[in-house]
Amino acid sequence: MVVPSLFSPSKILPFPNPKQMQLSSATKSPKFLSALLHPIPCIFYTGRTMATVLGVAGLSLVSISGPVSASELAAMGSSAMQFSEPSNALSLPTWAVHVSSVIEWITAMALVWQYGERSGYESWKGLSWGMVPLLGGALCACTWHFFYNSESLEILVALQAALTVIGNGTMCIAAFRIYKSSQRSSK
Repeated sequence: MVVPSLFSPSKILPFPNPKQMQLSSATKSPKFLSALLHPIPCIFYTGRTMATVLGVAGLSLVSISGPVSASELAAMGSSAMQFSEPSNALSLPTWAVHVSSVIEWITAMALVWQYGERSGYESWKGLSWGMVPLLGGALCACTWHFFYNSESLEILVALQAALTVIGNGTMCIAAFRIYKSSQRSSK
């Protein structure tokens, strides 16, 4: 039995050769095996398209979140579920911003690395490495917030500050190296 998918990737994104997505109960057919070996690629034509898709997804996540935190849901009179979340808990939109920022930073690191590989300017890879301490600082912040800003984990705040200073320095050094390599290549 074939079940057509309403949200197949070919209907959401414009692919050069749209393919029909089919689900089949016959898992041993050659088509099933070739589909495993050749999955449908996720193609973003430009960085602008990818930025638009990510922006719309983030805005949708924030707008459909409903009550902004579990404690507000309990305060609204929901007697079916009672949450015991402290008053300093982050709201869902704030968590969406924290998580999406980390994802965007990782994406930026990957894109900078790819640019360095494809353009032949190896100094751009150094910028990607220079971004690592700042990613560590972001993960410290998310970890501290995950545990409701616990006083026993305040070392994470100091670690985040140190990683931010180190990361700003490493990115400055990487930017200087990019500048120097561009000066050498222009001569």
